Amino acid sequence: MRTVVIDTNVLLSQPEAINDFPDALVVIPDTVLSEIDKLKTARVDAELRYKGREISRMLFELSEVGSLAAGVDMPNGGRLRVVALGNENALPEGLSARNADDRILAIALQASTEGCEQLTLVTNDLNMLLKAQTYGITVERIENQDTFARRFIIRPFQRYRVPLTILSIALAVFAAIIYLMAFSPFAPNRSSSGIAALPPEFVDQLPLEQQQVLTLLYKLQTNPKDADSQRQVAILYDQLSESNIAFLPYAIQHYETLLKLAPSDTDTRNDLATAYFRAGRIETAIQEATAVLRQDPSHVNANFNLGVFYLDSKPKQYQKAANQFEKVIRLTQNNSRQLDTLGRARTMLDQVKKDATAAGQPVKLNGGTL
Repeated sequence: MRTVVIDTNVLLSQPEAINDFPDALVVIPDTVLSEIDKLKTARVDAELRYKGREISRMLFELSEVGSLAAGVDMPNGGRLRVVALGNENALPEGLSARNADDRILAIALQASTEGCEQLTLVTNDLNMLLKAQTYGITVERIENQDTFARRFIIRPFQRYRVPLTILSIALAVFAAIIYLMAFSPFAPNRSSSGIAALPPEFVDQLPLEQQQVLTLLYKLQTNPKDADSQRQVAILYDQLSESNIAFLPYAIQHYETLLKLAPSDTDTRNDLATAYFRAGRIETAIQEATAVLRQDPSHVNANFNLGVFYLDSKPKQYQKAANQFEKVIRLTQNNSRQLDTLGRARTMLDQVKKDATAAGQPVKLNGGTL
């Protein structure tokens, strides 16, 4: 059985990478878990912390099946183990137990001496890659899947053009002030509610966008069934999640609430599908996009996004992805207002052809091989 040792940067780029090696023994050095654990209190990008929590969650679920130290069977036919360094005093020359990268390399070398047929270290760190090669370790890189397919998905929320740009830190401060001034039993104007409970002098100092956000949040507080406000809040969180992934679960929550209020809203369902996709819930995203197309087979964005989802699924569904992008091209090629989407569809179709050919699975459209 092939043995694959995974570096920290790979898991923080793609937590689902542990599922990418069927019929292989996937080894995660204990040093990797220590580095991921440090992210809980580190001042790092929110998306990095989110992915750290995601890999921790996935490993926790596997630990409920069996011992990670002894090895747990994976659905793809492989096994996963968390491995500690056996003897720190017997490190190869040039490696230090104090260096996290060196410890990972040492565990890879340790695994290579335990009778594995083929060992590969998977890392995106150039320095570790070069150093591993000096010790005769086969190295493999995994490109970040977030970069191409994910940045090409189309969200209909752009059609609303709601002026809701706002700083998340400012929101927290304003929320605290609102509570103290509007909800506290000692508030001077307790008989008023919502934004009207705030002193006009304070409101006047807020930018127009922040005043709109406060009004919107108060609307939902008094009437959760206000579909328009639910839609705008979902869009707000979706926009904020572009720079802070921690907002994404809230966008999903409000999209789901909105769909309960308006289940036939195909644009909202498509927005929800893209949010699921960005959260790594690809199968659910495919289900939602498919549901949109059952209602509206000519929904351009849903057809496009479904192609992206198929291309990013495990395993990749090249033929289905190509079919979707070809359909988008047919729907948009005579529409001058859809030139941008047409260009994206052609770009994605070219990518499908390239990837499918490289994978030995050339796709066919209209009876001919592309």
